[in-house]
Amino acid sequence: MKQWLEKIDWWLLVLLIAFATVSITVITSAMAGQQYATNFAERQFLYYILGFIIALSLMFLSPKKLRQFVWPIYLVGNLALAGLFILPDSSFTPIINGAKSWYRLGPISLQPSEFMKVVLMLVLANVIYRHNRFTFNKTIQTDFNLILKVAAVALVPMILILLQNDLGTTLVLLAIILGMIIVSGISWQILVPFLLTIGAAGATLILSILYKPVLIEKGLGIQTYQLGRINSWLNPEAYSEGDGFHLIESMKAIGSGGLFGKGFKHGEVYIPENHTDFIYSVIGEEFGFIGSVLVLILFLALFIHLIRLAQYADHPFSSLFLTGLISMLMFHVFQNVGMTIQLVPITGIPLPLISYGGSALWTVMSGIGIALSIFYHKQKTSDS
Repeated sequence: MKQWLEKIDWWLLVLLIAFATVSITVITSAMAGQQYATNFAERQFLYYILGFIIALSLMFLSPKKLRQFVWPIYLVGNLALAGLFILPDSSFTPIINGAKSWYRLGPISLQPSEFMKVVLMLVLANVIYRHNRFTFNKTIQTDFNLILKVAAVALVPMILILLQNDLGTTLVLLAIILGMIIVSGISWQILVPFLLTIGAAGATLILSILYKPVLIEKGLGIQTYQLGRINSWLNPEAYSEGDGFHLIESMKAIGSGGLFGKGFKHGEVYIPENHTDFIYSVIGEEFGFIGSVLVLILFLALFIHLIRLAQYADHPFSSLFLTGLISMLMFHVFQNVGMTIQLVPITGIPLPLISYGGSALWTVMSGIGIALSIFYHKQKTSDS
C-alpha cells in the first residue's frame, strides 16, 4: 500500500485541488450578478468530480500502453470532428452561438475540438519519438522530413476545426505544435528561419487587417467579426458599442479592483459571460491585484512542476507529451489573461482549470491524468 501511494504525484493533485477551489469560488462570485438562472458553480463542481475521475483513471494507464492506441485515438478524434459536418442539425448536434461544434448528450455538451488538443499531443509525441529513434544520421533533410510528418498529422484536425470558424482552438493547436517542434531536436538552422517566417506572417496579417481588410476577407475567407476583434483590440473606444465593449468593461473591472479588490460577490461591472472567457476580470475586480497575482503564481507552480516532470521523465514520448501540455496551458493563460488587459486580441480561449466549462476542463484533466501516469509509471526503461 505504501509503495502504491509513493507512486502518486501528490503535489500535482494538491495543485488541482487548489485550482478547483479557486474556480468554484470565483464562478460563485461571478453568479452574484444574476446574469443567468443556472447555477454554474454547482455544475463546475460536478465537472471537476468527473474530471478527477478521468485524471485518476488515466493515471493507471501506462504511457507505454497509451502509445499503442495513439493512432486509433487520432482516427476517432478526426471522425468526431468530421461528424459535425456530416450529421444534420438536431438536438444531438445543435447549433450553439452560431456554430455547430458540440455533441449534446442530455445535459452534457461535448466539444470534440477541445479533446483534439490532447489527441494531437499524443500523436505528435509518438511521431517525433519514432522519427528520432529511427534516424541514425541526422541531417537537414531528415529535419525537413520530420516537419512534413508533423504538418501532415496536424493538418487534418486543423482544417476541420477552422471550418467550424474556431480560430481560438486553431491557435492553441499551433502553440502545441510549435512547442513540440522546438524540443524535437530539429536544427536551429531550420527553426530560426521557421520562427521568423511565422512572426513575419503574423505581423503582415495584422497590418493587412488594419489597412486592407477587404483583401483579407476575400482572400482568406476570414469573417468580418474576426477582423473587428483586431480593430477593437487596438482602439476599443471606437468600438465601444460593439466588439470593444467586452474589453472596455474588462479593463474597467480589473482597474477598479485596486490592490485588494471589492470582495467576494461584490463585483459591480457588467461583463457578459463573466464566468467563462472573462473569469480573470472577475478575479481582478473582486480580489484585486493581490488575488490576480496569486492566481498567476498558482499557474507558475503548475508550469514549474510539469517542466520538472518533463525533464526527469524516463521516456522521450513522455517528455514530448508534457512539452505539448505545457505549451497548451501557457498559451491558454497568456491569451486569456492578456485579452482582458488589452495585451492581445480577444478570442474565445478560456482560462484553464478556472473558467466554467465541461469539455475544456475535461481536456486539461485528461492531459493532467497522463502527466500523473508518467509519474506513476516512472522507471528506468529502454526506448521500446
